[in-house]
Amino acid sequence: MAASLAALAPAGALAREVVAFPLSYPPGMIVIKESERKLYYVMGNGEAIRYPVAIGKAGKAWRGEAYIAGKFVRPAWSAPADVRRDHPNFPDVIPGGSPRNPMGAAALTLSLSEVAIHGTSQSMRKSVGTAASYGCIRMLNEDVVDLYGRVRIGTPVIAIP
Repeated sequence: MAASLAALAPAGALAREVVAFPLSYPPGMIVIKESERKLYYVMGNGEAIRYPVAIGKAGKAWRGEAYIAGKFVRPAWSAPADVRRDHPNFPDVIPGGSPRNPMGAAALTLSLSEVAIHGTSQSMRKSVGTAASYGCIRMLNEDVVDLYGRVRIGTPVIAIP
């Protein structure tokens, strides 16, 4: 599975990096720091892998605790009701693998309604590092593929200011 997943991510420089991180978070946890527009995968020993992300735009970002409820490669996407209200012309379903699919290479669904940590389409890559989504955490495809390989169902996730 990892080999096929890696093929879905573009080659090139990686945005992720290993950084010092507080010991107060347990290894294996995902910490999303909204003010930084960063996601941290805690490795332990005072280190984490830091990834740039897009967070929810004003009024759409979530805070609190959740966990990874599902893992999907190239998932199809159907616009949630709040997205459909703003974009009534979206198709009912955008197939997985379509260049227009906003889920990108992989998605890690959360234990929250209609929220995921996911990749992105080529046209939306520039949104990573901003507050642009309807609540999802948007990552570069190469980074979501890396994170996908590190987490399991049940991995705890916390979003903080």
